[in-house]
Amino acid sequence: MGEHKPSDSTLKSILPEALGDTEKERSTPADEPASLLSNQDLIEMMRRTVEQLAQSDVSRGDLKILSRSLRELRYAFKVFQPFQRRRKVTIFGSARTKPDHPAYQQAESFAKRMAQHGWMVITGAGGGIMEAGHRGAGRDLSMGLNIMLPFEQSANPVIDGDPKLVTLKYFFTRKLMFVKECSAVVCYPGGFGTLDETFEVLTLLQTGKQSLLPMVLVDEPGGTYWKNVERFFREQLLGDKWISSEDVHLYKVTDNNDEAVREVLKFYRVYHSMRYVDESLVMRLTSRLSPDRLEQLNVEFADIVVSGAIEQVGMLPEEASEPELADLPRLTFHFNRRNLGRLRQLIDAVNHP
Repeated sequence: MGEHKPSDSTLKSILPEALGDTEKERSTPADEPASLLSNQDLIEMMRRTVEQLAQSDVSRGDLKILSRSLRELRYAFKVFQPFQRRRKVTIFGSARTKPDHPAYQQAESFAKRMAQHGWMVITGAGGGIMEAGHRGAGRDLSMGLNIMLPFEQSANPVIDGDPKLVTLKYFFTRKLMFVKECSAVVCYPGGFGTLDETFEVLTLLQTGKQSLLPMVLVDEPGGTYWKNVERFFREQLLGDKWISSEDVHLYKVTDNNDEAVREVLKFYRVYHSMRYVDESLVMRLTSRLSPDRLEQLNVEFADIVVSGAIEQVGMLPEEASEPELADLPRLTFHFNRRNLGRLRQLIDAVNHP
């Protein structure tokens, strides 16, 4: 969708490191906007980094990690590339959940309903909740990111042998693909792995390292797994001011599939995607807002606008690499990049009839 790519300013901030430690080592000016760098420029940056590795005293173990990570990501990018413009939901949950468990049935039903709306489903490709997600979506609309483990994890029969299945050695490359390629994240109950994935996505959303998307924590009907987690969030994290009150808008807890599906779909009712152009946040919409509605947004969300105002514009020249989005109207403003919970509230307000 274009909404989950690193921002130009983020790439710009890492250019000096990527290009070398000294001015002499830089093959491209550090102040060159990343949006102006060609693919060949970026490949040359990677070549230069490899050359620097060859000249350094890096251990064989470190080289193996770098080599394997690059190969894993290259292959994963290749597998996912044909589906870049498809909406996809990532489903997390325990590999140990049995088919007769209410959470399994809940996940299978949710995935089936999302597939009926044309969405693809990404899971970790194992059993339990992961298999339930693939069973609900069906093989054609399933994508898998399997992890190599000495126990427990093997590809489920729905996705096994499918070209849309990627098997990875490292959790960090796997987790990158989970969030890079999706437009929503839905979490079912699980163990340490599920909590790790859930908290990482929350951290990425809270810090702006992941473009905002709907995140739903789904209990089995009448269940309390995520309700208890949310209670901990509110009593301990919010109560002790480890998070801001607006951060609780980054996720939703429910035990109802209707509500889970509705939460995902309504996020994209008017809002489409976002990216940064220099210091401006550009929010793409599926339809224009009225002048009165735009004025209301400027009043209600003035606290997150650093300077100027929220304006409605057409495609910016810097977005020329995404011509398929050219006709979408935009909201653009200088966002403070700090209050991501408030930004989520702005998206909700944009989507409100």
